[in-house]
Amino acid sequence: MDRVTYSKNGQAMPAQVLPVGPEAFAKQEGTTITWLGGAGILINSRGTTILVDPLLMGFDMPLLFDIPLTVQDVPSLDGYLVTHIDNDHCSHETAEALRPVCKSYHATQYVASEMIKHGVAAQGHDIGDTFSVGDVKVRLTPARHNWQNYMEEFSFREWKEEDYCGFWFDTPDGSIWLPGDSQLLECQLEMPQPDAILFDFSDNIWHITLEGAIRLANTYPNAKLLCIHWGTVDAPAMEPFNGDPNNLLERVVNPERILPVYPGEKWKLA
Repeated sequence: MDRVTYSKNGQAMPAQVLPVGPEAFAKQEGTTITWLGGAGILINSRGTTILVDPLLMGFDMPLLFDIPLTVQDVPSLDGYLVTHIDNDHCSHETAEALRPVCKSYHATQYVASEMIKHGVAAQGHDIGDTFSVGDVKVRLTPARHNWQNYMEEFSFREWKEEDYCGFWFDTPDGSIWLPGDSQLLECQLEMPQPDAILFDFSDNIWHITLEGAIRLANTYPNAKLLCIHWGTVDAPAMEPFNGDPNNLLERVVNPERILPVYPGEKWKLA
């Protein structure tokens, strides 16, 4: 797969990165998805703009490439969504910096409460709740990623499954599903057929695992698979950051739908 290259330490990574400027937030025809690296996503649905888990500043681990979007290049934003509290998804620095241009913030109840402590007026939601951002309807879907319960340093609270979520987006041009960081759940195999899945295939027990990702992909054989959560963090020994799209090719039904888009590249939802 010529869109994938490898770092000097052997990590699969995108072969190039395309800059994202203010024009990505303008009104447009149709709905586009732009991967920002890591788990960060920009959705522009006919001018309604949503950032999901953006990591534009303040991260404390080395990266394999510069994130293609800066805070300064976000002229306006309709929604800022966060799936969970881990710092490669919930960047308080990014959320705070975008306050002058962002109309709304949304997360699970716990994450919203933490964002509020940092001065961001986030709205908290329960799993299964729906809300709208412009003409996009959003629903929180279940996830299981409460790994902190097994680490003594995080024992200051009980970490509940409902502190973590995915997001289902119904746009005028089709449906997009982000399962989020999650072990594979049976309910995730019983969703309606999405048009596109923002696809994490991290081979890690607190993520979906490679086997789980292939099972999910083959449950929805017509969904486009936009590969995310790979090739971004320079951490060759850490499973969550070491997915390789080439490992999917021979095991996913209809492999032409595997889309290792470049960071910063627009993909249009047909």
